[in-house]
Amino acid sequence: MRALKIAGATIAAVIVVIALLLVIGIPSGFLKAEIQERIERETGYKLAINGGVKIGLWPQLNVRLNDVTLQDPRDRDINHRFTASSVEADVTLASLWAGRPQITDLVIIRPVVNLPLKRERVREANPPSKPAGGKTADAFSIEHISVTGGTIVFSNLRDRVENRIETVNADITIDADRKVTLTGSARSGGHPLKVEAKAALPAAPVERQNIPAEIKIDAPGLLHAQLTAKAEARLNGSVVMINGVTGALGDGAFNGWASVDLSSKPLVKLDLDFQKLTVAMSRSTDSSPAQPWSNATIDVNGLNYVDLQARISAAELKIGDARFTPAAIDATLTSGVLKAQVSNIGAYDGNANGDLTVDVSTANPTYAMRADLTSVRALPLLDGLADFDRLDGKMQAKISVRSSGTSQRAIMSNMAGTAFVVFQDGAIKGLNVAQMIRSLTASTLSGWQESDEKATDLSQLSASFKIDKGQAQTTDLNLVGPLVKMTGVGTIDLGTKQIGFRVEPKLVMTTEGQGRVSDPVGLGIPVMIEGPWGSPRIYPEMQGILDNPDAAYAKLKEMGKGLFGANGAGLGAAIGNLLGGGQQGAADGQGVAPGTGQAGGRPNDPLGGQLGETIGNLIQGLGGLGQNQPPGGTRPGGQRSLTPTSPAEAPTQAVPAEPAPPAAPSDTTVQQDSQPMNEVLRQLFNR
Repeated sequence: MRALKIAGATIAAVIVVIALLLVIGIPSGFLKAEIQERIERETGYKLAINGGVKIGLWPQLNVRLNDVTLQDPRDRDINHRFTASSVEADVTLASLWAGRPQITDLVIIRPVVNLPLKRERVREANPPSKPAGGKTADAFSIEHISVTGGTIVFSNLRDRVENRIETVNADITIDADRKVTLTGSARSGGHPLKVEAKAALPAAPVERQNIPAEIKIDAPGLLHAQLTAKAEARLNGSVVMINGVTGALGDGAFNGWASVDLSSKPLVKLDLDFQKLTVAMSRSTDSSPAQPWSNATIDVNGLNYVDLQARISAAELKIGDARFTPAAIDATLTSGVLKAQVSNIGAYDGNANGDLTVDVSTANPTYAMRADLTSVRALPLLDGLADFDRLDGKMQAKISVRSSGTSQRAIMSNMAGTAFVVFQDGAIKGLNVAQMIRSLTASTLSGWQESDEKATDLSQLSASFKIDKGQAQTTDLNLVGPLVKMTGVGTIDLGTKQIGFRVEPKLVMTTEGQGRVSDPVGLGIPVMIEGPWGSPRIYPEMQGILDNPDAAYAKLKEMGKGLFGANGAGLGAAIGNLLGGGQQGAADGQGVAPGTGQAGGRPNDPLGGQLGETIGNLIQGLGGLGQNQPPGGTRPGGQRSLTPTSPAEAPTQAVPAEPAPPAAPSDTTVQQDSQPMNEVLRQLFNR
């Protein structure tokens, strides 16, 4: 009886211990070495379990590994390929007895996956031997995988490059028919990322068998719309071949094929044909004319770590708001050098050809671009690409430029090359150049005097530029229109958004054809355009009129014909108003000629009678400013001596002026040194 009692007590104790073990789990440090050895034998990676192993038996067999790290012994740059706070698996007991563990749930908490970035493609001298076909795959099965708080790190320690995909959460289920469903989310570069995928896995071995797959990607900030695609994937060693690709990016359907070689540095090959392809362009106030170029670093260093061979074609290509139909782009990326080429792209009734080279293999990236545009409608192209809606017409352009730098400002400041552009049979919208020229006779202009109601028709606007260190210089600016012509020289500072131009404007007072007048009316004064290109200061160069007052006077008389009507009646009226009615006939174009008493003035005087003489005397008097004038250059009584003298009549020495006899009373207005006349001088010559 005593023995039975002892045996009963022992069994009861065992039951209690078993019950406790079922609840709290079994400390299983003795299993660590076996697990580590099995992982290394199957994969070649070394597993370290720094937090120990725990096995639970309730409600089912549960294995938990804490503080796990996985290392590739061949990798000297990355200490740990994989780390996780914990890895926990639920396993059915029946599958253990059968020797083929069936994992019903695998939970991975805060994993970090490190993927090395390589600059050059290399082949492994001794690739790892492949396991026997189907052995590893049949060793176990998984029904559900859950990943929480994961991070994927792409890094190259020698280049000090690191990019991350963070907050990775994923849920993967595999049903009895081997159909895989994945849903996941993450953040990349501050942008959210959502992925849904489905695939049907064939029976082992999976290699060289087609795997039907579907994928859906939402990446606001990276893709302008949702990407959906279907394809058949096939594994061929380290190469993933993706055939029969069909899908859509937003409302643009596409088809084609792709492949990815993952043996070393990834090599991506693809050929995709889109019905409509949209490339979004962000519009930032930093690129407006009033704002300087950004100094923010443009990160293109990632081009060093992937090679690419691609052809992208589209029935319609949309870049920003600009549309090209059709379009084809061929691109290669090798060792950090990207080369892209386009040929005969349809662009707004014309076509475009060009190529772009970006070399990021050095610390200071370099860029080179060549473009050739023919018969392209300027307004929709410039508005769509650069938000510039001031020029319309048929545009031809040849551009060949190169630069270097890591920011917008550096690239624009280092620009070099050549450019030629011509606009024909169009208009400058928002500006009335002829009106601006007229306004310059009265005051300096600040800014372009823009208005939606204004426009300047043009038959041609052309210029060629030589660019060096961000300075674009031209000596052949030429504008021809029905009411205005202009030639000029100047410089555009691309880095600081400043301009400095000296132009010769001429007015053409006819609308009979585009620029058919052979001898247009000149302003007589060169015009300077200086300052920020968004709002420059525009003013006459006074040096021009003082250098040659006789020629300026003749031009002003001619301008009087065109600008202010026959015989200068309009000009007479305008200045008569300034004089408070001192000039008669402003309303009807009639007046009294000095010394004749005839109405209408002298018929050959385009400025109209005494007014023309007065303005002529004013101009020639300005021509003598700064020269040796006799002390008696001013008549007694404050009257200015404005009568022109020829060189033969000029005295060699200063002679005191004799008092002028009193003027006989007449109907003619006497030229007095008065405030109204000074106002005329100020209005005409800004003095």
